[in-house]
Amino acid sequence: MNRRRFARHVAGAVVSRAIVAPDSVALHPPPRGPLRGASAKGVLFDALALFDTRPVAFVAEEIYPGRAAALMTSWRARQFEYAWLRVITGHYADFWQCTEDALRWSTAALGLPLTGAQQHRLMQAHLELRPWPDVPPALQTFHDSGFRVGVLSNFSPLMLDAAIRANGLAALCGRVISTHEVRSYKPDPRAYQLGIEALHLPRERIVFAAYGGWDAAGAKLFGYPTYWVNRLQAPTEELGAPALDGIGRSLSDLAVFMNTFAPR
Repeated sequence: MNRRRFARHVAGAVVSRAIVAPDSVALHPPPRGPLRGASAKGVLFDALALFDTRPVAFVAEEIYPGRAAALMTSWRARQFEYAWLRVITGHYADFWQCTEDALRWSTAALGLPLTGAQQHRLMQAHLELRPWPDVPPALQTFHDSGFRVGVLSNFSPLMLDAAIRANGLAALCGRVISTHEVRSYKPDPRAYQLGIEALHLPRERIVFAAYGGWDAAGAKLFGYPTYWVNRLQAPTEELGAPALDGIGRSLSDLAVFMNTFAPR
């Protein structure tokens, strides 16, 4: 598929198939400044660039009316802190365990009750994630255009399998990789290396599509051409990473950006 046909395909697929809810990210013009260097042949996604975790907060609000925002802020921060601290201290646990431990700590810190049923409901919400509206058509476009596609996530294998298979995206997500394979987490270089081994491409030919600013910085420092799917319009992290190759708010932005590298 040549570039002109790819661009038309992107526009048609995203507009006709993405159902954008009122509070979802709308379509935006492609970012300025295409990637420099060799043509990319693959795209590697963080799971959160594909799946919307906001329903977890909705469940939290039902259980703790008026306290969900405080809980989610504490829980999310502690979730990643526990993951990274466990690697540093040599006491690794997968992301599911880190998420559960962080939930118990956060509810205790906020003085919130946590019954077994409430814990189960909040954890189960992580196994019932749905894709952002722009995801299925964009993934189809990448697949149809010949890119090697993969997912590289800190999620445990259980979490990844639930999100991808439940939404019928297995055929479009290509190689699905949990950093559990190296008993570590991004931004550890060992975690990013898994993408190179899975897609069988040199790093400069793989565009990494990050959701978190810290992940975008980590991928860029590792050496991936990096695109930040900045759905929440967060500021760039101050981690000393080189400038990112592109920033947008949706996978439709990424798809137009990737047009520059459509395989011929």
